[in-house]
Amino acid sequence: MDFPKSFPKQEQNEQPGLEHEMKPEPIFDDPEYNKKGDNLKDKVAIITGGDSGIGKAVAIAYAKQGANIVIVYFNEKSDAEETKKIIDGIGTKCTLIDGDIGDSNFCDSVLEKTTQEFGKVDILVNNAAVQFECTDLKQLTNENFDKTFKTNVYGTFYMTRASLKYLKAGGCIINTASVTAYKGNETLIDYSMTKGAIVAFTRSLSTALAKGKTGIRINAVAPGPIWTPLIPASFDENKVSKFGSDTPLGRAGQPVECAGAYVFLASKCASYITGQVIHVNGGEIVNA
Repeated sequence: MDFPKSFPKQEQNEQPGLEHEMKPEPIFDDPEYNKKGDNLKDKVAIITGGDSGIGKAVAIAYAKQGANIVIVYFNEKSDAEETKKIIDGIGTKCTLIDGDIGDSNFCDSVLEKTTQEFGKVDILVNNAAVQFECTDLKQLTNENFDKTFKTNVYGTFYMTRASLKYLKAGGCIINTASVTAYKGNETLIDYSMTKGAIVAFTRSLSTALAKGKTGIRINAVAPGPIWTPLIPASFDENKVSKFGSDTPLGRAGQPVECAGAYVFLASKCASYITGQVIHVNGGEIVNA
């Protein structure tokens, strides 16, 4: 498949952005990448931010591997319903839950609703995130700083803590980190901080779970520049038009190119892997 190397100038005014307003829309599925199988047959997966972008690609890939999906989203009902329609067409079940993962009570309710409907939880994908570009740290508002940490860090923590009441041996947690955790980003300082926290959380909790003999694994995926609704909702139109062009591969990645890493980490093929990070970043070399 030929992937775009540049994009038309475009912006969106609200986080986390709308997929159907993007030109071109992200590529979230392709038969060359996502073939049907049974690697996750009858598993139940909760995916935050599963309505669009990377989360949508993961939800579809999991469904194609036989998993039932719970998509946790925030406000963007049209994107969530479109993703559910695709999963319903695949033949597995999909439940939508709208709410703010920065609220611990909401996160508890997600796990309760999931177990009430499906009887169990096997996989948690902590993927939802926001970012606000700021070219001068002195101009970074308390409101945006708090929102970034509440969604990216608190949300990951709250969902994980709630899931540990239900996950059993063989279950897994997969966090979405970022290349910014390793190389930083001069205009996304607070976002980069949150992704660094997620890497540290993944490594620390993996050790605790392993030593506790829980049989639960936790890993992360660290995407580079991926074409998702977060991009036109975060950057000005000129930066969007060049997004990803400075990577060694010379282009932005597409959500479908990330999905396989999440499938692998959730499958039995990764049974001896915990506390690790897979880098899907277009060729950036990170050594940490």
